Amino acid sequence: MTDVEQKESGDVRYNEYVERLRHEEYPMLEGSIYLDHAGTTPYPKSLMDLFAKDMTANLFGNPHSASSSSQLSTSRIEDTRLRVLQWFKADPAEFDLIFVANATAGIKLVVEALRAVPGGFDYVYHQASHTSLVGVRQEARSSTCFDEPDIKDLFEKPRTADHTLIAYPAQSNMDGRRLPLSWSHQFRQSWPTSRGNVYTILDAAALAATSPLDLSDSTVAPDFTVISFYKIFGFPDLGGLIVRRQAEPVFDARRYFGGGTVDMVVCRKEQWHVPKRQFLHERLEDGTLPVHSIVALDLAMNVHRSLFGSMDRVAAHTYYLVERLDRGLRHLRHGNGTRVCTIYSPDRTGHDGSPGAGPVVAFNLRNQYGAWVSLAEFEKLATLKNFHVRTGGVCNPGGIASALDLEPWEMKQNFSSGFRCGTDNDIMAGKPTGIVRASLGAMSTVADVDQFIAFVDEFYREAAPAPILQQPVRHAPATSTDLYVERIIVYPIKSCGGYRIPAGTEWEVRPEGLAWDREWCLLHRGSGQALSQKRHPKMALLRPDLDFERGELRVSFAGVLPPDTAKEISVPLSNNPAMFEHSNRHRPLPSRVCGDEIFAQTYTCDAVNDFFSGVLGVPCVLARFPPGGQGPSMRHSKAHLQKHQMLHKPLNVSLPGSYPAPPSPPDSDTENPQRRILLSNESPILAINLSSLAALNKEIVAKGGQEVPPAVFRANVVVGSKSSASEWAAPYAEDNWSTLRIGQQNFKMLGSCRRCHMVSIDQDTAEKSEEPFVTLSKTRRFDGKVFFGSHMGHAPSSSGGRETQYPTIKVGDMVQPDAGEDEA
Repeated sequence: MTDVEQKESGDVRYNEYVERLRHEEYPMLEGSIYLDHAGTTPYPKSLMDLFAKDMTANLFGNPHSASSSSQLSTSRIEDTRLRVLQWFKADPAEFDLIFVANATAGIKLVVEALRAVPGGFDYVYHQASHTSLVGVRQEARSSTCFDEPDIKDLFEKPRTADHTLIAYPAQSNMDGRRLPLSWSHQFRQSWPTSRGNVYTILDAAALAATSPLDLSDSTVAPDFTVISFYKIFGFPDLGGLIVRRQAEPVFDARRYFGGGTVDMVVCRKEQWHVPKRQFLHERLEDGTLPVHSIVALDLAMNVHRSLFGSMDRVAAHTYYLVERLDRGLRHLRHGNGTRVCTIYSPDRTGHDGSPGAGPVVAFNLRNQYGAWVSLAEFEKLATLKNFHVRTGGVCNPGGIASALDLEPWEMKQNFSSGFRCGTDNDIMAGKPTGIVRASLGAMSTVADVDQFIAFVDEFYREAAPAPILQQPVRHAPATSTDLYVERIIVYPIKSCGGYRIPAGTEWEVRPEGLAWDREWCLLHRGSGQALSQKRHPKMALLRPDLDFERGELRVSFAGVLPPDTAKEISVPLSNNPAMFEHSNRHRPLPSRVCGDEIFAQTYTCDAVNDFFSGVLGVPCVLARFPPGGQGPSMRHSKAHLQKHQMLHKPLNVSLPGSYPAPPSPPDSDTENPQRRILLSNESPILAINLSSLAALNKEIVAKGGQEVPPAVFRANVVVGSKSSASEWAAPYAEDNWSTLRIGQQNFKMLGSCRRCHMVSIDQDTAEKSEEPFVTLSKTRRFDGKVFFGSHMGHAPSSSGGRETQYPTIKVGDMVQPDAGEDEA
């Protein structure tokens, strides 16, 4: 057996061990495909068992005391501090460890000290730095961002302060790129004495999670090294700052002190204090240390070694996996030979044969015509299939700008155009604004890697060119016997259950949508964010009832009620100001709905708010956003025609996502571009066509799945057909409708509805499944986005009759679509 074969055999055997370990130690990963070690690090079951046993067997007191419980805490803390230094081969005579909340807190501790140095400090940081390092520049006299080619220039730049801090990551959290640990020594050796003191800070949070970090040589080591223990062990949430003793004088100018860091303090008549001096950590660890977290860290090191052996073994395992992932994604090709993935991570091996990158693959997806696949749509489908990955800017602005070739002016232009962190604006001006990141860890397996490659292959590799999009055929208006309103549903509370309008009931159509639709919402007590089924599926079990005889909105819960919880609550349909009294106890919440800032009226009744908080298990309040809105802003429709709906002469392009031009049109509702909405996502009214649903269900059943009901699409108007042979009853005919007449009312079609995996929540049970989103992703994906249903808004007539003053529709009304005039 060759050396290579022996290595691969060993890697496979270790992987089999990790697979067994996953089942026994990581129950939270059951059914998950785990490729997000850098963002979500699971903790082993045995660690939590040991921690619980330690907590119940011992009493840990405040270490700033002489009691036996306090002395036990002190002993465990100092033992753990020594073990951590030994973990990184750092000699306690050469280094000290300060426990901090996280890696960012360690960086801030260094900045706090340098900020207090007379004359301040200059700052130099690598472009691959995490935002936590980038933010240091705000405290510096001057700052410079550099990459490898710029290193020599750093020594020539004019200085503005006597102290310079140089920062860089040991491993980029974006693409896994690794930078030389020897830089710290190189900077200190090459720094001219005439330029004052130079210090280096290394962000080792990403590197130390899967690789050994060797600080045995203090002459080469960074002056400051920040660590995230959470990223290594999963638990506890704790960080560390390792300080080279030669750099300790930096902290002499630090002004703040807290409990336990001083030997004497005088307050009255004189302002005087004496900091502790024996050890650096004694004067930097302000207040009571997180004793229980430090005890957990001691246990975590034991468990990690017992499960995985050395960090060298973890590094070898993750390197084997990332080579497999990188190779698999690079080999994916569309039917026309173009690559599926654009990969930004560097090659796996450096010039000296050592890994040139960590176990991270950063990439984006393209269709066979070169169009970028939406990150938001990718994440929706990946989440539904239980893949744990991260998308977006991953808090690494320099790395993202470099990888995606984004100039500063382009990033500012994107911001001006509405881009914000966490929004769905992931492709702007023809470029992506973020990446997909797959990061492997100690408990990732070959199965995770292979399933992810198969997932990308199944859903994003196009084996053959898509059919040519032909011009839609224009028809005369449908006869009155073809289409009709099968049902009407309103959703009084956003993202909760629907209220089905009884047959024969005439229902008012308002400018902002159907009467009583999405006028209420539930807001998180802390953030003010509107709750959604995507995070809280049990909202589907909240069933509203509009009781017009009593003038109330009554809400019940179809699930298991918590003890001592009322069966239902009610609030007046009238906008009673007494329900929204403002006081010191109940202040109005600034809120956000679908990215829009609103100012809703929050209910002050404890019985009402406790009901919703209890059944959902989320601290929330009921709020109202009545017609006309309230506060500094109004909400307006965002719906617009999509490219697959463009009505032109035959297009020599193919679906999906292959249009080179023109760009997506602005709001297509040109007659009323400022159409108001309440709390709906994008438009006043959402409609679906049962013929389209039947076609979708046929695809689902053909794959062995079960049909989905109309309720999962949460439409307001459900259109059926009395004649299946009608050309207007053809699946997805609604894509080509320009207007719709329902009874005596006219509606403007505003564009197809973009879907997320919320459609896979059963509205009767609140259980999640894969369908129908998985099938929609294969059959209704255009430009990387998934669509089903149509947005529309009321187009009032000027006839002067009752239908103008009080427009209504009802179940059973005839539906007449129109595709508009043919274009010459």
